[in-house]
Amino acid sequence: MAQGNLSRHETAGNTTAKRHREIQAQIDKIDERKGSSAKEKAPQTGARAYPVPPFPRQHLKKPGIEATIEPAPMYDAPYYEGSKKLDGKVALITGGDSGIGRAVAVLYAREGADVVIVHLDEERDADKTRKLVEKEGGRCLVIAGDVRKRDFCEDAVKQTIKTFGEIDVLVNNAAFQLHTDDFQDLTEEHFDETIKTNLYGYFFLAQAAAREMKPGSAIINTGSVTGFMGSKNLIDYSMTKGGIHAFTRALSGNLLSRGIRVNAVAPGPVWTPLNPADKAAGDVSKFGSDTPMKRPAQPEELAPAYVFLASSHCSSYITGEILPVVGGY
Repeated sequence: MAQGNLSRHETAGNTTAKRHREIQAQIDKIDERKGSSAKEKAPQTGARAYPVPPFPRQHLKKPGIEATIEPAPMYDAPYYEGSKKLDGKVALITGGDSGIGRAVAVLYAREGADVVIVHLDEERDADKTRKLVEKEGGRCLVIAGDVRKRDFCEDAVKQTIKTFGEIDVLVNNAAFQLHTDDFQDLTEEHFDETIKTNLYGYFFLAQAAAREMKPGSAIINTGSVTGFMGSKNLIDYSMTKGGIHAFTRALSGNLLSRGIRVNAVAPGPVWTPLNPADKAAGDVSKFGSDTPMKRPAQPEELAPAYVFLASSHCSSYITGEILPVVGGY
């Protein structure tokens, strides 16, 4: 149809389409000038800059030693100032030698708590965390053992009471994670290891600790984004983390009459020994790049959530909650 015969609606449509193309051309030029990588740039939202992938290719032997990871996980939260939120409290942290556990131990001590660190056999990491706690002014007891065993969990709580006289906060954080790309490769032994560590360990310690806890105490479990979303390569691990979320909600109702709050933190990817001791070296180099933040969290970015949930100054009306810290998922 000739231009002169177009209806006013068709003319308006042509004009708008032309405008669309002009706007598109402007953006195309900007994209060409910046390059495609500009769209993938990791935002920096913290008090200091955090490392972004790609990381050096690395694969650690389990359970993983934090001292061998490159770049070193950031745990000390130098801009976080304590304000006695946990003054006089005693906290037992499993997996407290490294990763999230280490960062939590440091901030708990900065907030005035004495800390008990439970670890498997990572003596070097545990000794460093002990020194970090003591540097913050807290006392620190280090206990090595296997949370899959009820008698060990009972003994860890007894040692805590014997050393410090009480237990006010339990952080269930120790975990076993190992991928299987093909579901048929998930063996019964592998499945049992995950279930025993991630569920039995939490149950045994919560039961032992709750027996000794007074009103105002808190239990904090480490869940995971995989407990919400699942992971096709971490079927057993996802099952346990979903179970931890349900355990948290159920136990909170059971213990509320005694004045004990129970909550969970559900992290997304975090730069700790757990994942380099699971994933292949090539996958580790890209770890966290698929989050909206384009990077994994650093342990110090998780630790304030554990302070919040432990402190009756901050969260006295919060129980049975799962707090996601997942980088924008």
